[in-house]
Amino acid sequence: MPFTSNKHFKTGHTRMMTEGKGIVYKTYQGHELIDAVSGLFCSPLGHARPEIADAVHKQLLEMSYCPPFQHGHPSAFELARRISQLLPGNLDYVFYGSSGSEAVETTLKIALLYHRVKGEGQRLRLVGREKGYHGVNFGGFSVGGMVKNREMYGLGIPGVVHMRHTNIPENKYARDEGAHGVELAEDLQRLCDTYGGDTIAACIVEPVGGSVGAYLPPKGYLKRLREICDEHGILLIFDEVITGFGRTGNPFGANTYEVQPDMITMAKAMTNGAIPMSAVGVGEHIYKTIVDAAPEKGVDFFHGYTYSGHPAACAAGLATLDIFEKEDMFGRAKALSNPFLDRFFDLKDLPIVTNMRGVGLLAAIDLAPDGAPGTRGYQAVMDLYDKGVLVKVTGDTVMLSPAFICEESDLDRIFETLRGVLSGY
Repeated sequence: MPFTSNKHFKTGHTRMMTEGKGIVYKTYQGHELIDAVSGLFCSPLGHARPEIADAVHKQLLEMSYCPPFQHGHPSAFELARRISQLLPGNLDYVFYGSSGSEAVETTLKIALLYHRVKGEGQRLRLVGREKGYHGVNFGGFSVGGMVKNREMYGLGIPGVVHMRHTNIPENKYARDEGAHGVELAEDLQRLCDTYGGDTIAACIVEPVGGSVGAYLPPKGYLKRLREICDEHGILLIFDEVITGFGRTGNPFGANTYEVQPDMITMAKAMTNGAIPMSAVGVGEHIYKTIVDAAPEKGVDFFHGYTYSGHPAACAAGLATLDIFEKEDMFGRAKALSNPFLDRFFDLKDLPIVTNMRGVGLLAAIDLAPDGAPGTRGYQAVMDLYDKGVLVKVTGDTVMLSPAFICEESDLDRIFETLRGVLSGY
């Protein structure tokens, strides 16, 4: 099982879910859990939406698979069109995969190819960030900066360097963005000075550091990264696998922080978690450079996956966007943000809490450690599970990302349970 204590799970601590509807899971023992993390940041519309299930069923009966190499199907192009309408700026082109990890790998290869066909094949270096999470494939964990994800797998790919993370003490209890730390963006400039800006292909960051614990950007930080990238011809990639589709209160984190990247990754909420799918939003300047450089009948991008643009996944994606539009889910997420964050920061008085931060419907609580790192966090997630609330834990940090369909009464129950459990430590 992925990212799981398999030994613990299989020795009397089995947590099996058998049903999920709305914001409630049921376990095999019949217990109910309020889902306070949208599955794994991926089901903002609630679980088991019949509209999505019906759309997938209909598509499977019409065409269950279409080979994506040299072939297409209408749903893939329609979904790409609708996604491009949500994406900021000129990100008018979409490339599909099946996971956030695949989306990240795609952006890195696009970046290298883009510079090569421009005659700048010396741009082989990639810039990531400490404590960043960009999936678990070799490119992703290489540009990522979460130590436990890296330490057992050697050096990763060569030519990767990292900036410092943005979770600094001066920004304790930050809401929306940090007041301090814009100077951390100068790390990118120093890397340009050290290695040569003309050797760097791309800089990849999460607008909000998701899996590590909702690390917020300092005010002006992302804009400064954009400026440095422009000065040196570096592509700026936003990994929005978690923040995409409304999590920060806008369609994408790029909208929230008003910064235009060259590429955006997305997955998770793209199909409401119903079918594995991911995509990369690509700027027109990148697409045209790559396509125009290819022979008339030659392949322009030697990359792709068996399930890229799978018909059932596209059907799920289109049905998901229909719900977003019909039920104004972006507006609902924005309206629910303040009630959520107000209740969240009310937990600040608990002695066990050492820091908190949040934006939109994404938040994280750092807990005082108890012995070995991660022990307190693991105990908290288990105790909350026993009390009927599902959260995510990373180290000694508890993360929340409730579904957009939550009512304020649901938030009350979540935070009452959190207070009850955390006050016992």
